[in-house]
Formats: sequence, C-alpha cells, structure tokens
Amino acid sequence: MKTATTSEPRKRQEELGQFLTAAPVADFMASMFGPLPGVVRLLDAGAGAGALTSAFVSRLCERDGGVRAVEATLYELDPLILDALSATMRECQRLCTEAGIRFAFTIHPADFIQEMSARLAGDLFGATPPSFDAAIANPPYRKISSDSAERRALRSVGVETSNLYTGFIALIQRLLVPGGQLVGITPRSFCNGPYFRPFREDFLNHLELRRLHVFESRKAAFREDSVLQENIIFHAVKGRNQPREMVISSSSGEHGDVIAETVFPFVEVVRPHDAEKFIHIPSAPSHATAKKTMDGLSSSLASLGVTVSTGRVVDFRLKDALRKEPERGTVPLLYPCHFNGGTVHWPKHEARKPNAILDNDETRRWLVPSGVYLLTKRFTSKEERRRLVACMFDPEQVKAKWVGFENHLNYFHASGHGLERSLAVGLYVFLNSTVVDQYFRRFSGHTQVNATDLRTLAYPDRDTLQSMGRAMKALDHSQEEIDQLVTKHLHACR
Repeated sequence: MKTATTSEPRKRQEELGQFLTAAPVADFMASMFGPLPGVVRLLDAGAGAGALTSAFVSRLCERDGGVRAVEATLYELDPLILDALSATMRECQRLCTEAGIRFAFTIHPADFIQEMSARLAGDLFGATPPSFDAAIANPPYRKISSDSAERRALRSVGVETSNLYTGFIALIQRLLVPGGQLVGITPRSFCNGPYFRPFREDFLNHLELRRLHVFESRKAAFREDSVLQENIIFHAVKGRNQPREMVISSSSGEHGDVIAETVFPFVEVVRPHDAEKFIHIPSAPSHATAKKTMDGLSSSLASLGVTVSTGRVVDFRLKDALRKEPERGTVPLLYPCHFNGGTVHWPKHEARKPNAILDNDETRRWLVPSGVYLLTKRFTSKEERRRLVACMFDPEQVKAKWVGFENHLNYFHASGHGLERSLAVGLYVFLNSTVVDQYFRRFSGHTQVNATDLRTLAYPDRDTLQSMGRAMKALDHSQEEIDQLVTKHLHACR
C-alpha cells in the first residue's frame, strides 16, 4: 500500500500494514522494467493512492517502447483512500491519452489475499484467475498468525508464510504469464531465517531474479513512517531458470543519489547446494572480502560436535515461576540484559527483567545443566555495531547446578551440556569478529539472529578454534584485537 492521508492515525496505518513509498523510490522501481508487450496488463495489489501505477505510467509515456495500451487492475482495501486512488488513475488516463496510449483501469475495493486465493483455488464459481504481464508492488507488511483467515486462504493455494507481504508476492507471481515481470519493494527479512524458507523456495522456483537493490540507510525507503526494517527492491521475471549473473545495486535512498551497480554470479547470491535457500546481497566491498574468508572454512557446527538452540524459557508461559531476585529454590534466569561485555553479569538488580526462576518439576525441563555455554542475542538493537553479539556463560562466575536461558537468547552446547572451555572461547572470538559480522550482513537485513542462521555458517576447524580460545586470555579485548587474533589464526590454518 502506498499512500495515506496525513490525518490518518498511525494505529490504523499499522493495522493495515501501510507504509508510504517516496516518489523517487516509486520512479526508480518503474525504471526497472524491461521491454513490455504492446498491450500491458498491469497489477498493482495493495495500491494505496496509486503512486506505483502512476510512476509506471509516467515512465511509459516518457519513452517510445512500443506500448499501445495499459490495462491496470488495482486492489485497495482501505475505503479512506479510494477517492485519491481514483483521482490518480484519471490523471494516468490523461497522461496516456496525450502520449497516444490507451489506458483503462479497474479498482477492486476488496481483500486481495482472500479474493485471489479463492480464484486460484477454484472456489469462486466461474471466476477464473486473471493473468498479468507486469506487476508493481509495495505490499502491506504485517505478521499473520497461523490460525488467521489470511493464513487459511493462502494455505488453500499452497502458500505457507507468516507475513502479509510474502503472501502478496506469492499470489502475484502465480498470476503472471510466462515472462511476466514483477518489481516489488519489501522488507529484506525473507532473505534468511527458517520462517521464510517455504516462501524462498516458492519464489526461486517460479521467478528468475534479475536484480536486487538495497538502501544504505534503514530509514531511506519509508522515511515518513519511521520504519527501521531494512528494505530491498527486486526485479524478477516469471520463469524457472535463474540467470548466470544478476545486478546488485545500492543507494542512500535520497532523491538524485548516485546508484552503484555491480554484476555478480547468481551462485554468489543463492548458493546452489544451500538447503535453506538464503539470499545473499553483497552490497559493500567488505562483504566480498568476508565471503572470500568464509569460503575458506569447511567445518560445520555438527562436525564440531556443537549444537545451537533457542533459549528454552518463554517467560510469559512460566510467569508464576519467575522471581525478580534470587531466593531459595531458584536458579539463574538469563536475558540479553545480563550481557556485560564478553561475560554474563548476574544478578542484575536494576534490571526490569526477573533474575531467577523456580527449579521444580514444572520448570526443570526448560532448564539446562550448568556448564560453559556461548550465548548470542537473538535480537540486536539498531545502535549496536554488530549484528552478532556473543557472550560467555562461565559457571565459575555464576554458581548454580541448573540455569535458564530465556527465549531471546541462542545458546551453543554439546548435546544439551556445556562446551569445552577453549572451544567455547574460540567460538566467542570467531563470532564476535568483524569478518563474521560482515558476512552475516550479506544475507540478513534485520536485527534478528536465528539459530538456523548460526547453523548455516561455516566455522574454523576444532584445532583452530581451540588455538584461538587458548590465545584469548581475557574476554575484554578490543574489536581490533579480536580481528587481529582471528586473521592470524585463520591465515595459519590454510
């Protein structure tokens, strides 16, 4: 969805998943389309006030591309914006008439997901799904629960996803004719993580990815809405054969800004044998350097005898067992707020989070036996320098037989028990290095770090990690010292 009136309450905008697209971004998206047929059937799902269709039409009218007619189909659910959408379409009609192009439009004040899912599934008698040559999209961005009407509708056509925007894109690609083009602006979150894996597989199996564009600032694409989710623009073509090469471009998002473009082999964007189908976006020179370093590593967590899991304590489900301060019958409960440099600071009396959890028959299955564990935050704030923030849990510093790791943490362990100390410290050094951070940014554009992301990384072998661990006498080293240590040991192991 594109536009809302300035008086519209922010709450309503968030409920609908509406985020505004700046005019320069809309124009840039319209410029991505390749050659189009003489009669273009255009889809704008979640059209808002029609900014994207307007940009598309303006581009057509400025160039002589052989397009004789545009048949635009627009979906918009918000009744408060339909008048503005109609006015924009009448202006598109005027521009096309002056350029000698026939323009016709149909506005559907309906739920795109519900209607198109039903038509694709054959649930609407006689209502076959339409076909389109081109689609331009800024779909609504909002999570959808597993029992929601949207989720059920999408499942009816084989789409499994947890967000409206990926549901929109999955339906749009099903409506494109072979060779049909899609330009969309969406959050970057679908590029990695386990929740979006079915969507990535569906996307890459049916769309040929031709171009990806990233913004250097999180705020650039939706500046007026204070959106901090990192966004990308993609151009894809309906087909099953991915290109040998594709364009990765970047810009600040400011009007008139220079756009930097680089051509990459497609296998560097999506690795051929990656079961997760992560989409890597190497948009900075440091990303290429990081990839070269990481490509030289061949160990996996499984080969190291190490597992990473999400913290088992979901606090709101065990609310009655939580305690603000430690007391008899409790054990430590750790949150990200207990990170203090490279080690755990517990208890933290000034923290708003509880410091302890009861140890009883109900809670024991959510606890782990005390030992040396490496912890990482599952969510990092935008102010933190690194996406990956690792911390050591040392049983010598926090005395307890059992410990609880809250759900906002990931923890590295050996079959449910603590790690060998030198190995744990080596992993600490490696994961806190700049090279890993830069590599991680290739496929992760948001602040969430999933256990799956950590499992898919390549790691140094056990001997190298233990050597790094033994060389790290204390955990309070500077970033420069950590990077020098990692560079030295990775160079030595080659």
